[in-house]
Amino acid sequence: MNKLKSSAYLASLNINKMHFGLKAVTRLLSRLGNPHNSFKTITIAGTNGKGSTAAMISSILRSAGYRVGLYTSPHLVDVRERIVINGKKISLKDFNRAIERVREKIEQPVTYFEFLTAVAFVYFQNQKVDIAVLEVGLGGRLDATNVCKPLVSVITNIAFDHMEYLGSTLESIAGEKAGIIKHNGICVTGAGQKKVLDVLENVCRSRRAGLYRLHRDMKIKKQKDGLVTYEGMRREIRDLTVPLRGEHQLANAALALAAIELCAKKDFPADDTAIRAGLKNTCWEARLEILQHEPLFLLDGAHNPAGINVLCRALEKDFSYRRLILIFGALADKDYRRMLQKLVPLAQKIILTQLKTERTVPVNVIGKTVRKMGRVPVITGNVDQAMERALTMAGKQDLICATGSFYLAGEIKQAFRNC
Repeated sequence: MNKLKSSAYLASLNINKMHFGLKAVTRLLSRLGNPHNSFKTITIAGTNGKGSTAAMISSILRSAGYRVGLYTSPHLVDVRERIVINGKKISLKDFNRAIERVREKIEQPVTYFEFLTAVAFVYFQNQKVDIAVLEVGLGGRLDATNVCKPLVSVITNIAFDHMEYLGSTLESIAGEKAGIIKHNGICVTGAGQKKVLDVLENVCRSRRAGLYRLHRDMKIKKQKDGLVTYEGMRREIRDLTVPLRGEHQLANAALALAAIELCAKKDFPADDTAIRAGLKNTCWEARLEILQHEPLFLLDGAHNPAGINVLCRALEKDFSYRRLILIFGALADKDYRRMLQKLVPLAQKIILTQLKTERTVPVNVIGKTVRKMGRVPVITGNVDQAMERALTMAGKQDLICATGSFYLAGEIKQAFRNC
């Protein structure tokens, strides 16, 4: 199967189509020989911070000498970014080969995500990974990644997002994400709301699973020299570097280190040297990522109100600038109004743009929302135009921030690569 055929087949599966349930993917994996049973896994769910936490865990395990698969979503520019071993994305040859093998075994319709999950598992089996770190696509209970029995389940945090699929209350969302907790398993969480913790505790109690909570069972403290100390269940590690920007990444790092600590009991030990090196070398795109200086161009994939809250705190505390120039685009199924309510008061200039996906909010609709807030935005037809306007407006001391959607982040990254 050549690249064109592979791309055409993936496109035919419709990346925007959602289907929840494990029957189709379970049957497909069974016909493939259950490749996911050939390696150990760590599964990560949550509203925000899943990818960053997964990247930290993967980097630490890799530093400890293991062969580590990493499966994440969405991708920014190239779909192969989703399937990685030891920091290297799947080659085009291996990708096409795995697609062909999975496609041959399909007997009933599957979604884009289900198909790619099977592709990742086939590739990880072929490459003989020791362990794979899996980011849940959406929810948890009925997500395709939930066919695995992880050594540790991580639930980063829980806020309102994807309510049309997960429910309209924090309790219902927590119940869906708690689906990744297995009988006699282990769960690590950064969630702090009482109603959410009640759900997680009840699920863990009914499944005889251990629950480890941020700030109770593990924490990270800042040192005076800018480094941090991890205080875990039975382990304390000083002089750690968290390279990902933003205070929220300290919480993600604590969860990652707790998962590593617990995996040591499951025959995946990592010494302090490996943990320091792996954490320090973690890279993750589109999370407070600086693309250029003078003017500073910041890219962040925040795409829900909780993520935007974190971004706004970072803009206020972690960066110095004369003016904030905002580039914003969002999907129609996201609460873009609440996102803008947080962002608009911080920005001196607001540039809105249309995204290259049928799920985008029409830019004129977003424009009406901004005008109701008493501001006059600049309307652009595409990301290239938005970037051009922002760079024309910005002085050396200004900060350009592009946010609102991973689709926007991907188009920005592609534009920078084409420069």
